[in-house]
Amino acid sequence: MKLIHIIKLVVITAIFVGCDEVKKKPSKPGEFKNWAKSPPKGWNSWDCFGPSVIESEVKANADYMAKHLRDFGWEYVVVDIRWYIDNQTTGHYNAYDKSDFIIDEFGRYIPSPKRFPSSVNGAGFKPLADYVHSLGLKFGIHIMRGVPKEAVFNKMPIKGTDITADQIYSTEYECTWLKDNYTIVNDKPGAQEYYNSILDLYAEWGVDFIKVDNLSRPYHTDEIEMLRKAIDQTGRPIVFSMSPGATPIKDHAHATANANMWRTIDDFWDNWAQLNYSFEKCAEWAPYISQGAWPDADMLPLGKFIRGERATNRYTKFTKDEQYTLMTLWTMFKSPLMFGGNLPDNNDFTNSLLTNKEVLEVHSKSINNKQWFNEKDLIAWVADDPDSDDKFVALFNSAGDGFVSTKNIVYRSGTVSHLTDGFGKEINVELPEGSKEIYLIVNDGGDGISWDHANWINPIIHLENGKIINLTDVAWESASAGWGTIGINKSISGGALNIKGTAYNNGIGTHSQSIIKYKLPENSKRFTAFGGLDIVGTNDKAGSTVEFMISTEDPIPKNEAPTAIPVDLEALGFTGECTIRDLWSHKDLGTFSKAEFSPTINFHGAGLYRISKDK
Repeated sequence: MKLIHIIKLVVITAIFVGCDEVKKKPSKPGEFKNWAKSPPKGWNSWDCFGPSVIESEVKANADYMAKHLRDFGWEYVVVDIRWYIDNQTTGHYNAYDKSDFIIDEFGRYIPSPKRFPSSVNGAGFKPLADYVHSLGLKFGIHIMRGVPKEAVFNKMPIKGTDITADQIYSTEYECTWLKDNYTIVNDKPGAQEYYNSILDLYAEWGVDFIKVDNLSRPYHTDEIEMLRKAIDQTGRPIVFSMSPGATPIKDHAHATANANMWRTIDDFWDNWAQLNYSFEKCAEWAPYISQGAWPDADMLPLGKFIRGERATNRYTKFTKDEQYTLMTLWTMFKSPLMFGGNLPDNNDFTNSLLTNKEVLEVHSKSINNKQWFNEKDLIAWVADDPDSDDKFVALFNSAGDGFVSTKNIVYRSGTVSHLTDGFGKEINVELPEGSKEIYLIVNDGGDGISWDHANWINPIIHLENGKIINLTDVAWESASAGWGTIGINKSISGGALNIKGTAYNNGIGTHSQSIIKYKLPENSKRFTAFGGLDIVGTNDKAGSTVEFMISTEDPIPKNEAPTAIPVDLEALGFTGECTIRDLWSHKDLGTFSKAEFSPTINFHGAGLYRISKDK
C-alpha cells in the first residue's frame, strides 16, 4: 500500500451555468443527444502537455479561445489525463509506484493543488470551471474507467452507502498501459453508486464534458451504461466522450445509444501514414453519423506542442497541404474538432484553418456525409446542404505516404503501440485472386521515436489445397529495414522474438520502415501472422509505434505530383449549368456543366467546394 494524500472536501453549492435551480432533475432518456447537436469543438491539453498540464496553461488556452475562436463556435476547454497526480511534471506518465495521488475521503480523485492552485482546501475544479465559464466557454476533464486502486487498497467508503471500494472491483480487464484503476463490476452493490458519486462531484464542480479513457477498446458495455446512468442522474448536461479507438463498429448502435462521441482510431498524431489510414476508418463509420452522437476521428495535432507524450517543443509535422487534408476530412466526416496544440502559439495559417466560417458551417450543418469514390489514391467525399439543393464536395490527392502507396494495400493494422492490447494485431487476410507476390510492410507510426522494432510471428501463406508455406522457410526476393539487419527466427537486434514477454520460435524480426517481398506460389489464398512490437522497443525509454501492412503489388509510390481530379457533375444531380465556390479560398470559380470541373489538387492536399444549380 502506498502513501496517498486524502483531502476532505469543503461543502460546495452546485451552481449550474444559466440555471438558478440547484436541486437535481435527472435527465430524460435520450436527452443527452441535445447536448451536442453539432460535433463539439474545443481544445484538449493532451497533445501539447501530455499528463502534466498546469492551471496557468489551461487558463492561457481558455483566454486565447475566448478572444480569437469563441465567435467561430469553439467552446470546450478540456483538462486531459492524470490531473490528480501531484508530482507529474513531464509528458510521460509517472510509474504507478512513483505517483503521488490526490484523493478525497470517498475514494474520488481530486485535482493536484500543486498543479491547480485554485483547487486547494477541497475546492476541486470548481474555481477553474468558474473561470472558464466566465469567458463564455465550457469546461471538461478526462478520467480513466474504473475505481482507483488507492480507494480499493485503503477500503475507502463509497459516498452515501455503507459499502467500501474493495467490494466493487475486479482485476479483470485492467488497463494495460496505465495502472491507476481497477474495473468496476456492474452487478456488485455500490458499483453504480460509485459512478454516481464521481459524476455528482463533477456536476458540483461545473464540468460540461467528460472524456472517459480505456472504455471503448476493448468495449466495456457495462461500465458505459453505468456512466450513462451516472451522468443522467446528476441532472447536468455533461457531454460524454469515449476513448480510445478503434471502437468496434459492431457496437455502433450501443455507442449511439449511450455516448455523444466515440473514437474510431487509436491516438492520432501528425504523420501522413495515420492521416492516410483515417480515410478508411472515416468511410467505414460515416453511415453511423447522427445528431448528438458523433464518431470521433481524434484530436487535431496542429500548432505547437510543448511537452506532449510524442512531441516536445515543436510545431506540427504536417505540411500545409496535409493540414488542409486533415481539416477537410474531419469536416466532411463531421468529427468533433479538439485542437491539440498550445493556442497562444498559433500562427496566422493555423488560425485560418480554425476560423473559416464557410468550412465550419459545412462541419456543423451538412447532412448525408459519405465517401463518394476512392480510386488510385484520389478520393472524394460528398454531403448535402440541408437548407438548399447545394452539394458539398471534398477532393483529396492522398498519393501514399512518401514511403508506400496505399492504393494496392490489402491489409492495414492501424497504429500499433504500447496502448494496443497484446502489443500487436492478429492478421488474417484473403489474397486477391491471381496474386503473384506479397509485400510485408512495417511503417513508422509517426511518433518521432526510432525504436520501431517489429516482429512478424508465424507468417504463413495458405494455399487453396489446404497446404501451408511458412515464409521463414523460403527466401525473400528483396528486403529492407530502416535500421539493422532483418532476422529470421530472431529479432532485428539479434535476440529472441519476444512480444510483451512471450518468446516465439518462428518469425521475422524487422524495423520500420521495412518492405519484405516474397514470390507467391500459384493458388495462394490467404496470409496469416501476428504483427507485434518486439520487447526491445517497448521499454520505458523506447516506446515504438508502427503500422503493419500487406500489399500484393509494388507499394512504392509512383506519383507525387499535383493531380487533376474530374468531378462528374451529372452524377451529383446537376444536369444543367452550376456555379462552384472554393470554400477554403472564399473564391467563386465560375459556371460549369457536366464533367467540366476538374480541379488540380496538390500532393497530400485537399479542396472543398460548394456546388449550386445556376439560377
